[in-house]
Amino acid sequence: MGAKVSQLLVIICLMISMISAQNADIATLQALKNAWQNTPPNWDNDQDPCSGSWDGITCTNDRVTIIKLSSMGLNGMLPENIGQLTELQILDLSYNKGLSGPLTSAIGDLKKLTTLILVGCGFSGPIPDTIGNLESLVFLSLNSNGFTGQIPASVGNLTNLYWLDLSANKLIGTIPVSNLIMPVGLDKLTRAKHFHLGDNQLSGGIPPKLFNSSMKLIHLLLENNRLTGTIPSTLGLVTSLQVVRLDRNLLRGNVPSNINSLINVTEMFLSNNQLTGPIPDLTGMNVLNYIDLSNNSFDQSNVPSWLSTIKALTTIKMQKTNLDGEVPAALFSIPQLQNVDLSNNLINGTLNISSNPSSELELVDLRSNLIADFTQRSSYRINVTLVGNPICMESGVTDKFCTVPIESPSSYSTPRNECVPLSCGLNLVSSPNCHCALPYTGLFFFKAPSFSSIGNFSIYNSLRDSLMAFFQRTNLPVDSVSLKNPRRDVDDYLVIELDVFPSGGNPEFNRTGVLEIGFALSNQTFKPGKEFNTFVFIHENYADFFPEISATALTRGTKHKSSNAGIIVGSAIGGCVLVLLLVLAGIYAFRQKERAETTPQQSQPFVAALGDPTSDSDIVPQLKGARSFTFKELQNYTNNFSEMNNIGKGGYGMVYKGSLPNGQLIAVKRAQKGSSQGGLEFKTEIELLSRVHHKNVVGLIGFCLDQGEQMLVYEYIVNGTLKDSLLGRSGIRLDWMRRLKIALGAARGLQYLHNHADPPVIHRDVKTNNILLDQRLVAKVADFGLSKPLSDADTTHVTTQVKGTMGYMDPEYYMTQQLTEKSDTYSFGVVMLELITARNPIMKGRYIVREVKEAMNKNEELYGLHDILDPIIGLSNQLKGLERFVDLALRCVEDTGNQRPTMSEIVKELESIMELVGLDPNTDSASSTCASYEEVSKDYPSSNDSLFSRNEGSLPME
Repeated sequence: MGAKVSQLLVIICLMISMISAQNADIATLQALKNAWQNTPPNWDNDQDPCSGSWDGITCTNDRVTIIKLSSMGLNGMLPENIGQLTELQILDLSYNKGLSGPLTSAIGDLKKLTTLILVGCGFSGPIPDTIGNLESLVFLSLNSNGFTGQIPASVGNLTNLYWLDLSANKLIGTIPVSNLIMPVGLDKLTRAKHFHLGDNQLSGGIPPKLFNSSMKLIHLLLENNRLTGTIPSTLGLVTSLQVVRLDRNLLRGNVPSNINSLINVTEMFLSNNQLTGPIPDLTGMNVLNYIDLSNNSFDQSNVPSWLSTIKALTTIKMQKTNLDGEVPAALFSIPQLQNVDLSNNLINGTLNISSNPSSELELVDLRSNLIADFTQRSSYRINVTLVGNPICMESGVTDKFCTVPIESPSSYSTPRNECVPLSCGLNLVSSPNCHCALPYTGLFFFKAPSFSSIGNFSIYNSLRDSLMAFFQRTNLPVDSVSLKNPRRDVDDYLVIELDVFPSGGNPEFNRTGVLEIGFALSNQTFKPGKEFNTFVFIHENYADFFPEISATALTRGTKHKSSNAGIIVGSAIGGCVLVLLLVLAGIYAFRQKERAETTPQQSQPFVAALGDPTSDSDIVPQLKGARSFTFKELQNYTNNFSEMNNIGKGGYGMVYKGSLPNGQLIAVKRAQKGSSQGGLEFKTEIELLSRVHHKNVVGLIGFCLDQGEQMLVYEYIVNGTLKDSLLGRSGIRLDWMRRLKIALGAARGLQYLHNHADPPVIHRDVKTNNILLDQRLVAKVADFGLSKPLSDADTTHVTTQVKGTMGYMDPEYYMTQQLTEKSDTYSFGVVMLELITARNPIMKGRYIVREVKEAMNKNEELYGLHDILDPIIGLSNQLKGLERFVDLALRCVEDTGNQRPTMSEIVKELESIMELVGLDPNTDSASSTCASYEEVSKDYPSSNDSLFSRNEGSLPME
């Protein structure tokens, strides 16, 4: 009897314990709800979270085991209470940028956690040591946050770990490995296949002990840190490796000779270090696709013969590696070869591309070598660049290979199925299946693709197909996907935009659909294939749209009880909404009819008006000094618009280089036929530029309105855009002195537009792509397609719908639609920050203004900005005046216009800074005491169609 009573007491105790644990889980979820803003609406009900009524929560036996809240727009901190969910196995809070503050040490109490994913949030502070308590953890992704401090050595306790991603944070210190004092480190993670530690601030050497033959590692990503010392020979022991990225560090010494033991490596990046000794012999690495050894100080040697033996190569990058001799013709016959960059070496003799080059070969870049001759064949469709070689230095040379090619962005987007795209309203987009819907959107960052050509559309089509197959296989509610705008970013990652459209004819995903898609991409369930390798997906927060979507969409798939009163109220509201929609539809149809009737006039905004004396004066362009060219004249000046003279392509049309009879070089911007938007820009630019004349504003020479053509004729600006030079595309080295000169020149151009043009002009699209550099690096403001003149009635602002480029756009203008001169000031402030960092305004979800403010410490030299300054800008002792420059830039990007300086005030302050550093602000040349004019002249010119067309980054919202 006593035994039975004891058993009964045990059962009762267990039941009480279970009930207590269940109540604790519910209390913890309530604590999460109280700590966060923008939680799912159904978290406000009084039902049990484990009944399936709370989005993102999954329970087993009434205990919370899964929390998946990806892409919900959550704001707040992760409270300590999270540690009480002791049965939790999966925690995914990815893509909630509003989740910030430190990662609580209570995270270490989740002993059953197998998956922890916090990709693309706003967490900061050190990663807690307690992370090492999660001994069941298999998947750890803390990338794309703001974590600081060192990598905890306790991570080495996670012996079941498969995936470790700490990239794109602000981690410092050395890579932890085990030793007598600390018995754990990353070397203990022998089951891990992924070490993603790039884009941090890690320092010290790569520990030899980090690698051993027991490891199963396939991806080693340590790029863009501050690692020093030599590459350890133990790296050659990890023969499972497939991708190795050690680029953009401070590594030195010889590359270990056993590196060719890595016979499974497909991509190897060792570029932008200080490596010396012989060029590594990679013989036997027969599956190698992509090799980049650029910008190292290897011993002078011939182009390696082993390159021709690796038949899988698609990309060879050995820029500035001390190569000499001739390039073997056999190199170009590698079957899959796409891109060869051997620029800035000592290669000489005759360039002979074999008679049977690879059918995939697109680019051979041998600029700045010693090549004296080139055996050409008319059948080549290869872009060969020999700028800076003796063959191009003879007078009168006009061969196409003696000009710097313009890298045109890929125009790829997923083709539509056999249907007619719809015109969708609000935030909706026409899907590839021609359904109007709100897509789940974001960016893929592929860190080690096997190919270099971004123009291979078949590869993107296969990626789309594999994505759709994945979504169908996992039963996710996806109708179609769209990929578009593939490009290389400043880190040489391949970036592709993704849109995912809902199935079932729904206009939007419900929350469950968003959660599942976000989790599928954040936890790397989707495998993109060997061509793309490892990736990071960063989502644009879908939850931000929910307030604009119907209440029905928010609750789709869930059942709620409602009273009759609720039904009556709902019906009444629905009826009102229906009437309102009918009225709006009628107005829309009437306006569409009016627009259709006026389309012919808009497509040719003032062609007819020029010959009609009765035409409205608002339509006729007010031309002052611009010359009218005939079509035949421009045809002659551009060699019949030949392909050789084509120097760019934009949304407006083609741009051609030409020469007037007096020898003056011109750039002819030729509109595409039937482009109504181009016609409006044409009218704006011709009216504005014909009235403005300033050395810091690009000069309009004339126009053509002949034979149905619309063309603008500009002075030819040889050194392209400021953006190109900051990104290293133009070959021009911009030191601190030159950048000051360029900033002052651009400021003076804007000052002229604001204060001296008649009428005054607001540019509305100030950015580094719209600042051009002439042969003496004098800055010229360009591209007036979005500009607005100020009339007498508009003394303070112009009320207009928003246009511009994200990242440069004035937030006050964006919110109020009131465009002022201070809107240009804000954009110029962003340009100033770009000048000192050479970073894009928005990169990987990080905004340059916020990055500078967060990194800045006025108590330190150069405000403590060493980590984000462009290394090319010069040494610390050469950056006199930089603090004042930063102060001025941050005044320009104040939130409200009344706190920002005028362009006149900016010009005065920049002139004062230049005088402080010993420069004459009134000289035209951008050469400096550190870089003579002769240096400028040998920096090779480049062309860019940004002068002549609105860039892809522009945001037309009108």
